Amino acid sequence: MSDVKARFLRYIQIETTSDETRGACPSSQGQWTLARMLVDEMKALGIQDARVDEHGYVYGTVPAKGDHPARVGLIAHMDTSDGVKGPTHPQVIPNYDGQAITLQNGVTIDGFDFMPGLKGQELIVTGGDSVLGADDKAGIAEIMALAARLTAPDAPEHCTVCLAFTPDEEIGRGADLFDVAGFGAEYAYTVDGGPVGELEFENFNGASCQVEVRGVNIHPGSAKNQMKNAALIAMEWNSLLPPWETPAHTEGYEGFFHLTRMEGDEERAVLSYIIRDHSAAVYEKRKETCRKITAYLNDKYGEGTVTLTLHDSYRNMREQLEPHMHIIDKARAAFERCGVTPMVSPIRGGTDGARLSYMGLPCPNLSTGGYNFHGRKELITVEAMEKMVEVLESIACHA
Repeated sequence: MSDVKARFLRYIQIETTSDETRGACPSSQGQWTLARMLVDEMKALGIQDARVDEHGYVYGTVPAKGDHPARVGLIAHMDTSDGVKGPTHPQVIPNYDGQAITLQNGVTIDGFDFMPGLKGQELIVTGGDSVLGADDKAGIAEIMALAARLTAPDAPEHCTVCLAFTPDEEIGRGADLFDVAGFGAEYAYTVDGGPVGELEFENFNGASCQVEVRGVNIHPGSAKNQMKNAALIAMEWNSLLPPWETPAHTEGYEGFFHLTRMEGDEERAVLSYIIRDHSAAVYEKRKETCRKITAYLNDKYGEGTVTLTLHDSYRNMREQLEPHMHIIDKARAAFERCGVTPMVSPIRGGTDGARLSYMGLPCPNLSTGGYNFHGRKELITVEAMEKMVEVLESIACHA
C-alpha cells in the first residue's frame, strides 16, 4: 500500500467534524485526537520541533538539505464539513471501470463529467452515510507523505519546509489563532483544492448575514390590522433579493446570496445567509442591498421589526498575492514538471490561505485530487494523491 494511501485511510477513521455552536478551539474532540496523532508521526520521522499548541494547531519543520535558503510552508486543515455527520466507512475500488458507483447504503454516484477520466485508477469513496473527509485529510496525507520523503536518508536536496495543520477551517476559524511568526515560512500553500492541477489565488469576498424579524402574534380571529407575522415578513425579505443570484444559478466569478438556514413562527423568524463576490465593489453593493431591504421593511412594518447583522468573514486574497506572483509561478512550474497542466481558477469559497495572506503570509491554494467535497458522493483516487505528493516535492526542491 502506498504511503499516502495508508495515511489517508488512517486519518479519515478519526471523526473531526467541526461544530460552530461551540466556542472551544478546536470545536470537536476528534480534532485533538488527530492533532496528537500527527505530532507523534512527525516526531517518528525525526521532526524535532513537532508540536500542538493549546489551541489545537499543529506545527513542525523539515530542515533544509543542501544549499536551499527558502522557507516554504504547507498547510491543511484537520476538521471536516458537517454536510453529512457521522463516522466515515470508506470503500476502496482498486480498478475503477468508469461507470456508475453504488455505495454500501444504495446511494449512486453517476452523471459527473470527470468520472470516465478516472477509469483504471484506484478510487476511495464513502459508504454513502458520511463525507469521505478528503477535504482536507487528503491534503494532510499528502503533506505528511512528503515529510516522510524529505526526512528519509536518500531524500533529494530541498528547502526548509514548514508544516501546519489547522482546526476549524470549515466553520471559518482556521486562521483565527494561527502563529504566523512561529510558523516561520516566507510564503505558504494551503493544500485544500479539488482535482489535480487546481491552482487558486483568487477567492470570494465573504460575509455572514443574519436577518431577525420580530412580529406580533394575535389570535387569527381578530388579527386584522394588528398581527405582524414574523415568518411572512422574513419570506418577504428573502423575496426582495435577486432570485437569479444564488449558488444554483451562478458560476466562475459570479457572486451570490445563499440562504443556509431558516426558522420561525408568528413572533420571531431568523434567516441566515452567506454573501459572496470576487469583486470588492460588487461585494459591498450586495451588503448594501441587504441594508436597503431591511430599511424598507422597517419603514413598512415599524422600526425594529427587522434586525440585520453582517459580519465580514474573509477578503479576496488576490490583492495580497499580486506583489508575490513568483509564488504562483513556482507552483505552476512544479505542476508542469510533474506532467500536470495547471488549472488557474477562482475559488468559489474561501480558505485559510485567504485570511493568512492578510495576516502577512502569502498563501495561494493547491489541489488535493478530490471531488464532490462536503457530501456523500465525495471521492478521491490514490493516483491523484500520489501525484500531489510529487508536486509538493517539486515545490520543495525548486523553491
